[in-house]
Amino acid sequence: MIDVYSWPTPNGHKVHIMLEETGLKYRVHGINIRAGDQFKPEFLRISPNNRIPAIVDHDGPNGKPISLFESGAILLYLASKTGKFLPIDMNARWTCTQWLMWQMGGVGPMFGQANHFRRYAKEKIAYAIDRYTNEANRLVNVLDKRLAEAPYLAGEEYSIADIAVFPWMRGAENRGINLADYPNAERWFNAINARPAVQRGVQVLASGHESAPHDEKSWEIMFGKVQFQRR
Repeated sequence: MIDVYSWPTPNGHKVHIMLEETGLKYRVHGINIRAGDQFKPEFLRISPNNRIPAIVDHDGPNGKPISLFESGAILLYLASKTGKFLPIDMNARWTCTQWLMWQMGGVGPMFGQANHFRRYAKEKIAYAIDRYTNEANRLVNVLDKRLAEAPYLAGEEYSIADIAVFPWMRGAENRGINLADYPNAERWFNAINARPAVQRGVQVLASGHESAPHDEKSWEIMFGKVQFQRR
């Protein structure tokens, strides 16, 4: 059994989708990041970076429990554990890995900044909005060009690279992206979105929290000084 500590965000959805795709048994524990659950000592013992998602696999390597944080590491672990969604061919495997790292180092941080300055920043700073909206579109253009070459990021096979990028493409308009401007990415997005396991994965913990407006308390927890306190 795998315990999943998560919330319905793009990074959370990566792991939810992977678990649904692999069929592994899991139980989910909601970590309400708007209420500050990510700062509780019991969660920090699993995820010292106070970010979701994190997992505890009670049947880890050599039959011993293992805990992991960072969504990319979790995807690699689950792929290794099950032998699924990480290509066997070494060329394809390293292609998959490089696109996974591209998501972790580029798409996630830049899309997150675009989303923040466009939707949540109390002061609307034109420079920041333009900078991160433009960077988000640059990255989608990179995605579109890759998907003109192959049906999936690793090549012919659906993989953890696709699972990692897909949730960040949901709600693309919030990052200032018109997906119709990128036909290869749109085709890829629609194909993945139609997968039953993906549809189940994005419903995990879904309760309207993603789109609910922030009040002063939740804004301070998410974007204010609370997150920078030493613990």
